[in-house]
Amino acid sequence: MKEEISVNHKLKFQKDDLLCFEQIILKHKVELFAYIRRYIPDVALIEDILQDTFIKVFQSIKAGNYSENGKFISWAKRIAHNLIIDHFRSIKQMNTISNDNYESDLFNSKRFAEDNIEDNMIKVQIHQDVRKMISHLDEDQKEVVMLKYYEGLSFKEIANKTKVSINTALGRMRYALINIRKMMEENKISLSLS
Repeated sequence: MKEEISVNHKLKFQKDDLLCFEQIILKHKVELFAYIRRYIPDVALIEDILQDTFIKVFQSIKAGNYSENGKFISWAKRIAHNLIIDHFRSIKQMNTISNDNYESDLFNSKRFAEDNIEDNMIKVQIHQDVRKMISHLDEDQKEVVMLKYYEGLSFKEIANKTKVSINTALGRMRYALINIRKMMEENKISLSLS
């Protein structure tokens, strides 16, 4: 089956051919699951959103609202993306607290502020960008960065673990940071939320 739903499959599907829809699910389930997982850590919730995505896909195709001028998977990801945003909005609404019962202004306090969906998605993108840049470093530099920032080791612990001097470990980190800055400049990558 091609990436796009063929006209033939669409017509068969509109005539209640659930086998065709089952083939669509089997073909795209893994990719959609991985897409949702970038934003949602809970597997049960991922499966719920995935199921809701396929229900919306089913309803849209049944209603004749799918046009074949783009890739099916991109269209399905847009549906999943909208469901993810809806999920975060509903959580935010459920966590609303009355400001009348508190002496301080909760709604204007940064301490109690929650990230919105855009902030969460930007953070995910930043983490992906950083991981990608780290993957392009020399092995020695990559090892020091991973041990320092992902395992939380001190430079003394890194030196002992990698069997080098502390100065060598510090030097590798320095060059890693220089190389990451170069990659950021070359690729116009920003690591800030604003």
